[in-house]
Amino acid sequence: MKKNYQPPQIILDRYAKVLVRFALGGGKGIKKGDVVRVSSSESGRQLYLAVCNAVIDEGGHVLPHYSPDDEQGDKRRNESFTRYFYEHAQDHQMDHFPHKYLKGLVEQMDHSIFILADADPHALKGVNPKKIMRRGVALKPFMDWRHKKEWQGRFTWTIALYGTPAMAAEAGLSPKAYWNQIIKACFLDQKDPIAKWKDVYRKLEHYRRALNRLSPRIDRLHVVGPDVNLWIKPGEKRLWLGGSGRNIPSFELFTSPDWRGTKGWIRFNQPLYRYGSKVTGIQLWFENGQVIKSQARTGEKLLKEMIATPGANKVGEFSLTDRRFSRITKFMAETLFDENMGGPHGNTHIALGMSYRDTFDGNAAKLSKKQAEALGFNDSSVHTDIISTAPRTVTAHLKNGQEKIIYNRGQFVI
Repeated sequence: MKKNYQPPQIILDRYAKVLVRFALGGGKGIKKGDVVRVSSSESGRQLYLAVCNAVIDEGGHVLPHYSPDDEQGDKRRNESFTRYFYEHAQDHQMDHFPHKYLKGLVEQMDHSIFILADADPHALKGVNPKKIMRRGVALKPFMDWRHKKEWQGRFTWTIALYGTPAMAAEAGLSPKAYWNQIIKACFLDQKDPIAKWKDVYRKLEHYRRALNRLSPRIDRLHVVGPDVNLWIKPGEKRLWLGGSGRNIPSFELFTSPDWRGTKGWIRFNQPLYRYGSKVTGIQLWFENGQVIKSQARTGEKLLKEMIATPGANKVGEFSLTDRRFSRITKFMAETLFDENMGGPHGNTHIALGMSYRDTFDGNAAKLSKKQAEALGFNDSSVHTDIISTAPRTVTAHLKNGQEKIIYNRGQFVI
């Protein structure tokens, strides 16, 4: 039996206020009358309640989405509905899309808060990955509808982490030490964490603007290090984004490159926790923008099935984290935190699959599918971030033939 740890209520209240009053609304919080969908499994109950209360305190409305934990358990006891579904659902059930319900949900909600709280990080271990990918394809319209509303400026979202004993154990930390990382990373040890977040984002904005000033002049980016020799083509009409409140914590600056210009190889020293499973030792090789070879030390079958999903063999995001901003110093066995780790060398991650169309330097809501394809924006039901914290240097090769280092020794130098 894993020993649990309950963070003090003052910490949970601060956490909830950061999510409701800052993370949503692009750093401005919600307004009176806004509708917020709050999602959590039962392990995140304490933060879920604090968030719902914070929404009410701000004059908002809560759309509750509360579900049982997913755990492997004994199959005879059916401890995970999700697992049971993947193991027993017929094809017509796998492909079912409740369009009336989900369309109404998207139309109703103004914001979404998703609380990650895994009772078992390996809940879906051994499940046929083809079924997991198939279900993701079936549900893609729900994601597309949310994105369209977001591009129109009518929807915001954020994701937060509630540490569970199982997640702490997976990271090799005690529950209290795991929570100490959450508290530090989200500035919950500050009397006014929102003021601290705004200060950090003001500093991060300096580098984001510098990258965006340089972006029209960049032809390619060359990422070099002991685990990578990769060329990335940012593409035309691209912006770097970050500091928006999406994801708490988030210290990254990222863009969605033109997938057609990806070439080379990259190895990832951090494990991937995805689809209730763990994949380690991932290495990818690219040619003409597509993955031509992939391997993993463990979980390779899942990795290959994911890459075989339409559009998931292309890069949808390239991201850098400056070690000076992040207070995350430990591996957390959760992408939300691991992709924002500072450490001695900063953090690089790429995402396979869907591009973020709001990195378009223009009105994303008016960008047609055909125009997005012409600019090299990728589309997929998959968006999977894979992380490395090894040293690397990122050099911008400019259209005039000059070179400029933009990232070195774990920090931006632009």
